[in-house]
Amino acid sequence: MKLFYCETLNPRKACAAARYLNADLEFVRVDLANGEQRTPEFLALNPNGKVPVLQYGDGQSLWEANAIMCFLSDMTGADFWPKDDRQPDVMRWLSWDASHFTLHAATLWFENELRPLFGQAPDPAVVEQAELQLRQFAQVLDSHLAHRIFVVADRLSVADFALAAALPYWRSARLPLDDFEHIKRWHDQLNTIPAWREPFPARPSAGG
Repeated sequence: MKLFYCETLNPRKACAAARYLNADLEFVRVDLANGEQRTPEFLALNPNGKVPVLQYGDGQSLWEANAIMCFLSDMTGADFWPKDDRQPDVMRWLSWDASHFTLHAATLWFENELRPLFGQAPDPAVVEQAELQLRQFAQVLDSHLAHRIFVVADRLSVADFALAAALPYWRSARLPLDDFEHIKRWHDQLNTIPAWREPFPARPSAGG
């Protein structure tokens, strides 16, 4: 079983989950800068040309990070993707996150962190709108976390890793979240988990 990844937001979730669950798989880095995601071999795994992708079984593949996290939880017999009455609530937060919280956080990550790497300035109008939207939805999450350790039933789940996907880039992406104390406390708690703190395999040094 292989997990194709690169060091970006969505693969970070899948890699963190794989490490947290001690999944028996091989990490395969995809070099996006050199277009490895556009090769015929990779497009056969994911026609979208994106990572992460999990290859398993007899040539089967699964794409989308949230689906991969759930699959790995089932495969390892864990409770990370719950099958009890918590599941609808986890689903709710996964859906809300994709449509609201990480959607706008990822926009700021792209504008403030990725675009400058390619010699491009952030788009001020896009940044302003994303900041406005992120603050709005951060208030919802912050209020929800006011008396909770984790997002659902005070037990770690795929919802936590999904919602926190952009938070490791809080400073570099200039996410306007400093006023949300409960989000900060929750992410500090996640950072005590080694798999979340360091999800990616170490890359070989230039000399070795």
